[in-house]
Parts: sequence; structure tokens; C-alpha cells
Amino acid sequence: MSENKIAELKKEDLYFLSNTSLITLDLSSNPLMEFQSGCFHAIGNLYGLILNKVQLTHVLTEKVCSELSDTSIRNLSLSQVQLSRISDSTFRGLNKTKLAILDLSNNGLSVVENDSLTWLSNLEILNLENNKITHLFSHSLHGLYNVNYLNLRNSGIKKVDDFAFVGLKSLGHLIMDGNSFPQITPNTFKGLDNLKNLSLSTCTITLGTITNRTFSSLANSPLQLLNLTKTKITSIEAGAFSWLGQLKTLDMGLNGIRGQLTGQEFKGLNRIETLYLSYNSGLTLASNSFVLIPSLRKLGLRRIGCSNLALSPSPFRMLTNLTVLDISNNNIADIKDDLFDGLHQLEILNMQHNNLARLWKHANPDGPVLFLNNLQKLHLLDLESNGFDEIPVKAFHGLSQLRSLHLESNNLNLLPEFVFDDLTSLNSLFLQKNLITSVEENVFGRVFRNLEMLDVGINPFDCTCESIAWFVDWLNVSKTYVPDLNNYLCNTPSKYHNSVVAHFDTSPCDSAPFQLVYIVTTSLILLLIFVVLLVHFEGWRIKFLWSVSVNRVLGFREIDRPQQQFDYDAYVIHARKDKNWVSSNFIPLEEENNQPVIRFCLEERDFEAGISEFEAIINSIKRSRKIIFVVTEHLLRDPWCKRFKVYHAIQQAIEQSRDSIILVFRQNIPDYKLNSALCLRRAMFKSCCILEWPAQKERVSAFYQQLKLALRSSSRIQ
Repeated sequence: MSENKIAELKKEDLYFLSNTSLITLDLSSNPLMEFQSGCFHAIGNLYGLILNKVQLTHVLTEKVCSELSDTSIRNLSLSQVQLSRISDSTFRGLNKTKLAILDLSNNGLSVVENDSLTWLSNLEILNLENNKITHLFSHSLHGLYNVNYLNLRNSGIKKVDDFAFVGLKSLGHLIMDGNSFPQITPNTFKGLDNLKNLSLSTCTITLGTITNRTFSSLANSPLQLLNLTKTKITSIEAGAFSWLGQLKTLDMGLNGIRGQLTGQEFKGLNRIETLYLSYNSGLTLASNSFVLIPSLRKLGLRRIGCSNLALSPSPFRMLTNLTVLDISNNNIADIKDDLFDGLHQLEILNMQHNNLARLWKHANPDGPVLFLNNLQKLHLLDLESNGFDEIPVKAFHGLSQLRSLHLESNNLNLLPEFVFDDLTSLNSLFLQKNLITSVEENVFGRVFRNLEMLDVGINPFDCTCESIAWFVDWLNVSKTYVPDLNNYLCNTPSKYHNSVVAHFDTSPCDSAPFQLVYIVTTSLILLLIFVVLLVHFEGWRIKFLWSVSVNRVLGFREIDRPQQQFDYDAYVIHARKDKNWVSSNFIPLEEENNQPVIRFCLEERDFEAGISEFEAIINSIKRSRKIIFVVTEHLLRDPWCKRFKVYHAIQQAIEQSRDSIILVFRQNIPDYKLNSALCLRRAMFKSCCILEWPAQKERVSAFYQQLKLALRSSSRIQ
């Protein structure tokens, strides 16, 4: 009967309801000015009465309550009735009722006098939302022994007396959002021995730092949910919540908490399951941040400013029960591959709006960081807006239970083959706003089989047979929901620019006469590239193994006929500064397995005593089958080597018509320097007699093998 013009409610007006049990009588928005005696008693059983937006004020409210005396009323709504004050007589008429629900919201209520609600001993739910109660006296709520739910949201409270809630023994839910009382004292919430839910969101409490005394008044309360969002918290002392041993949900988002979480802040929260710290822009994590709360199941860390999570050990390592983790909007750029180790129960992971692109690049110094490989139970993964332009082929390895994957708003173009093959349970895939030009079967064929929703819109598709023919055919037969399909437009080639992808004609793509030729040609090219790269990078190893194998079978053999006998296999010419290197690298070759193999002539060791150095050098060169030049910058600058040793060795080789010189380059000496200093060029010698000392230790054995072959090669000029 709401929104009519009823100004007076007479007794006989409701006689037609005398034999009924009325759940709700709605008289809202009527200009009611008078209630005759017995008007509500005319109804058989009245359980609910709504008088919202009826201008009752204090006098008529008292009259209505008097008329409801001795009725079956259980639910009374008096919202927006201009009730500015509750006195001792306001609800006296409800004393003989079993009223359970009372709504007094939106009234501009400014005063609730002490003991004014004692008449409502059966009340279970009281709504005082959106009023102007400036002061909650110590006995304002006295008598509400059975109230379980009290809503004081935006009720204008600026002061709460100590022990104001002491009589609310049954209160389980207290909502005080949007008030501005100055502080919480050790007696503010005393007496709430059954409180389970306390919400102080958007309260302008001057909390600042939460100390271990802030919530001491709740020590005897079985509190399970505490909402402290937007309460201007700046820091948390160690053990601040130690009184709340049964707390399961703690919400401290949208505050100004700064500094490093050491873990001691959560001491005593032995049953905590949900912790929300999002939108505290000055927080950083440490390895022990959550070590004291292993029971945690949901953790919100969105936009807290923790850009570096490359911590060892991981701050999440103890959260073995965690199912939901939100670390989005943190500009995270560096993490380790063991960040999520131990999170075997994790089902939802939000990492959108970070800067993780480098981690999946193959050019990364240690290779791609595969930080998702241990999350076998993951159901939802959000990696939106991370700047990814590469995805390693094993990025989603082991995520067989993943159902929803968000990769939108990245820079992805070419995706590796088989990258989605492990996602056998995936039913939602979001790839919109990337740089994808082709949707090919070898990449998407397997993951598309079980999809229920696909979004790859706003991508620059290349409308060619190779790029999207398979995708278009799939769209025509698939039952997957693809939103805004008509907005999937071709970008290239120019003749299809801005045409709808789904309208692409795939009929010319069915017969490809050169497919076999393409496959064969491609295979040959790849084989050629492989051979070239193999020879370039591993040719020395192949040559070494071949040389060892051949000589083990055939043995070393001298091509020259034994026309003369030599005392040494080689005379070593080197600069004085290279003496130690020659000794340490040539002398070990003279014996292998305790058997003499090669004999070098070394000046410091083998020159005959008592003769001049000139004569000793000439005699040693004649008695040596080969002559080894150890070519370094020192040799090129050594005047004794340049003017006599090298000159005489070359002169003897020319006179005897022998190809007996071996060049061993310790350094990279250009040909023009070699010619300028020693009048030699590489082209003057056989390739097997030009050796280079390897920089890698593993190639030294190959060098020794080449040196042995050079020493045993023919000295005859061909």
C-alpha cells in the first residue's frame, strides 16, 4: 500500500485482514498523520511493518510503537521517518513484542539516550546506518542482550565511550564503517564476547601505528573477520594482532602502511586464512614476511610497490596452504624460478600489470626463468600487461589443471609450437591486444579442442593461407564462444586490409601443389645450415676425433723416405719471454705413458756446452727434422730471433729444399705484421703446419694431436 495518499489509519480500515497472518504490511511514502487506537490489532497476526519515508518524527514514532504493543510484530522498518532522537519512551510500546529486526537508517538521528533501547530485549538485528549520532554513550546500547547484527555504518559517530558495547553479549557482527571516532582504547570493545565480524572500513580513526594494545579489548572475543581498509594505518608493531588468535580474515588494504614486513607483525595469528594488504604503496617483502602464518589461504598484495621479489629464500615458501595469490600492479621485474616453490595448493595467481618481459626472453643471461613449473593445481593465471614479446616453449609446463589464461595487452607475435600443449583443461584463453598475425594449427590446434571461450581480438592478422586459413575453418565448425568476431579484421596483405577475418575465403588454400617441394627444400636448407654451424662450432672436435681414430688404426707414418737421421723431432724458436710457456706446454709431450714419443731441442736444456751460441743454434737446426716458430708479439720484437734464428732457419730450409717449418701462433698475429717482422706469410706453408694455440682448455688435446701430425708430415717440397 506504499506511495498512496493515506493520511489516517483507522481501526476498521484493516478489518479485512482480521483472519490472516500478514508477513509484510508496506505503508511507505504515505502522508500518514494519525494512527487510531487498535488499527494494527485489527490484523490477525502482523509480522512485518514498513513505514519508510513516512514523516513520523519522534511523536508519531512513539504512537506507532504503542499501537504495535501486544502484536506479533517481528520486523519493523522506520527508515527516513525523520526520527532525530531516541528517548526512554520512544520504543516503550514494543516492550511486550518479540521484535527481532529494527531498521532506523537514514533518519538524521543525532542522539541515542542512555537506556533508551532497553525495551527491545528480543531484538536480533538493528540498523542505524546513515545517521548523525555524534556520541555513543556508555549505556546507549544497553539492554540489547540478543542483538547479533548491529549496523552503525556512516552513522556520524565521533566519540565512543569506554564499555559502550559491554552489554551486547550476543553480538556477532559489528559494522562501523565510515565513522570518525578519534581512537580505539583498551576498553572500546570490552564485553563483546561473541563478536566474530568487526568492520571499521573508511573510519577516520587516528590509528597511525597499530600497537599490541590497540585491539586488546577484543582479547576475549572469538573474532574471525577484521576489516581495517582505509583507516589511515601507517605501520604495524610486532605482535599487534596477538590478541586475535582465532582471526581468519584480516583486511588492511588501501592504507598507508610502509616499510618492510618482517613477519613479526602477524605473530599470534595462528588461524589466519585471508590477508589483504593491497594498495599500500610503500611495502617491501623479506624472506620471513609470512613465515609465522603458514595457515594462510588467500593473500592480496596488489599495488604495494614490491618491485623486486628476487629473494632467497622465497617469502612465500611457508605458505603451503595458499590457494589465491595476488601480486599484480607492482612493476615486478625480477624474480627467481623458485619463487612459488612449495605452493602446491595454489589455484589463482594474479600477476597482471608487472614488467616480467625480460624473464621469458631467450637472450636472458641464464635463459628463460620458468617460474610457473611447480604450480600443478593452478586454475587461473593472469599475466595481462607484462610486456611479453616471447614465451618459452616450456613456460606452461605441467599446468594440466589450468582453466583460464590471460595474456592480453602484451606484445606477443610468434608463439612457439607446442607452447600450449600441456594446458589440457584450459577452457578460457584471452590473447586480445597483442601483435599476433597468425593463428596456426601447430600452435593452437590442441588447446582449442576444449575451449569454451576465446578472445584474440584487436590483433593485426595476416590474412593468408599460411597464417589464418586453419583458424577460419575452425571458427566455422567450433562451438566456442568468440566475442566480437566481426571486429577481427585483417591487417595484411593490402587487398584484405580491414576485411573481416571470418569472411576470408579458404578454398584456394586447400590444394597446395608445391607443399612437398616446400617441405623437401626447407629440410635441405635446414640440413645445410646445421652442417655449416656444426663445422663452424665443432669442426675442430670432428677433425680431432677423425685424426685420433685414423692414426689409432693405421698408426703414424713418415711420408719421407729416411734419407738422413735426425737427433730431434723439432727445434723450437721462441722469444725469451715465452720460455716458461714453451717449457710447460712442450716438455710434457716428450713422454706419454712413460714412453718417449717426441724429442724437442730446447736452447736452455739441449745446447752443447763449451761452444758459442751461434754455432749451437746452427748445429741444433741441422740436427732437427722440423723447426717450430712460437709466434707471439714478443717474437716479432726480439732482435736476436729476427736477425739470426729465424733468418738462419729459413735459409737452411731453402738450401736443403725442405718444407720443415711449423708455425704455432699463441696470439692472433695479422699476416702483415708477420711479413713485416719475419718476412713470412701464412700462404708459404702447408695448412697442417700452421697451428693456433686454443683459448679453451678442452681444445688443448686437439692442438697436441695437430702438432704431432705436423711433426710427422713430409718435409719434401711437392
